[in-house]
Amino acid sequence: MIATSVALNLAKEASLDLVEVAPNAKPPVAKLIDYGKFKYTEKIKAREARRNQSTAEIKEIRFRLKIDEHDFEVKKGHVVRFLTGGDKVKVTIMLRGREQSRPIGGVELLERLANEVADLGSVESYPKQEGRNIIMTLAPKGKKVHTQSEQRRRGAESRAERQARQAARLAAKQEQVPAESAQAPSHAAEPKNEQKKH
Repeated sequence: MIATSVALNLAKEASLDLVEVAPNAKPPVAKLIDYGKFKYTEKIKAREARRNQSTAEIKEIRFRLKIDEHDFEVKKGHVVRFLTGGDKVKVTIMLRGREQSRPIGGVELLERLANEVADLGSVESYPKQEGRNIIMTLAPKGKKVHTQSEQRRRGAESRAERQARQAARLAAKQEQVPAESAQAPSHAAEPKNEQKKH
């Protein structure tokens, strides 16, 4: 154990900083290091920890028991998008009036949905009735980190493709403009039609 004044003198001689790295330890631990480099490495470690951390959200989709086939397909598309994005999906069927006494239709609808998206997600909590609603939770099979980076890569590719198409269209327009101006006759020499007087 070294006195603080001695450690400060050593840091000054070595052109380094005296940095407290474990303030809660008894006694506190300090090191002679370059403070800028220390902060940089801490920032990199924190970024890596955030990147490796799974941040799955829970998205919610609501159905009615008597849902039209087209509406079912649209909502299933939302569920597919959420699962491929790495998010959990809470699917709720809202029951009204007499539907509450026969919830079996809602359970069957949820099971049908689970079967149709089985390749993307699995059932985390099976359908159960809570008051007027029947609830089921689906969990994605892939990790969100990978799907996000994949989506980002696909977005960058499509952005590059869009820019290439725009450049090709612009080049085609520029080629057409000189050709049209060479073919166009001069209208300046033509006399204007005079209006007839009645």
